[in-house]
Amino acid sequence: MTTSIAAVRNELADTLAFRSGSKEGVLPPLMIMLTIVTGLVDAVAYLRLGHVFVANMTGNVVFLGFAAAGAHGLSVGGSLLAIACFLPGGAAAGRLAARFGDDRLRQLRAATAAQIALCGVAIIVATPAGDNIDTGRRYSMTALLALAMGIQNATARRLAVPELTTTVLTLTLTGIAADSWLGGGTGARTTRRVLAVAAMLLGAFVGALLLIHVAPAAPLGVAAAILAVVCTTAHIELR
Repeated sequence: MTTSIAAVRNELADTLAFRSGSKEGVLPPLMIMLTIVTGLVDAVAYLRLGHVFVANMTGNVVFLGFAAAGAHGLSVGGSLLAIACFLPGGAAAGRLAARFGDDRLRQLRAATAAQIALCGVAIIVATPAGDNIDTGRRYSMTALLALAMGIQNATARRLAVPELTTTVLTLTLTGIAADSWLGGGTGARTTRRVLAVAAMLLGAFVGALLLIHVAPAAPLGVAAAILAVVCTTAHIELR
């Protein structure tokens, strides 16, 4: 039991502590912060932008299938737009990665700087509308946020921090179950996986709370602030 508790503590420290000299450096806690950003922006997208996702493209593909079968209340245009803008975001992140090579902090700094700019424009679009987001603003926000999350998703893939994809939790949850003692495993990295799930849940909860009780721009403001912290931290580490 003591060994198990010690292992959990070590994994917590490896994931949440800012350790410049370690193998993964400051990347794990920054990836957790980006996972919170995912929950925040998808809360806005799903609850205010016509039941679409800007980070979870699996959901949009499934929605398109539902709509093709005749299901109502779905935004085919919104889902198609999100996918169409997510892909160029991923391509842009790939270009950034090729430019900076193996310098992961430079990749992260450039990617989050681009995300901040896109979120900032989305906030400008959303703020005057309040809760009454018309079709034009809805599509504009969907495009901007999907582009930003495409950049984040591709950057996280390039950084390849174990168990911290920042946007996809299906494999994370699978790992929790398959590697548990019930699945015949050792439970390795379970703590980090649980932290990733908790971060997404926290982002979604805070995003929905701000959306319902404040304004659609509020969760985006928090997301932009978190991105600014990630970008600044990467910049400081580079110096």
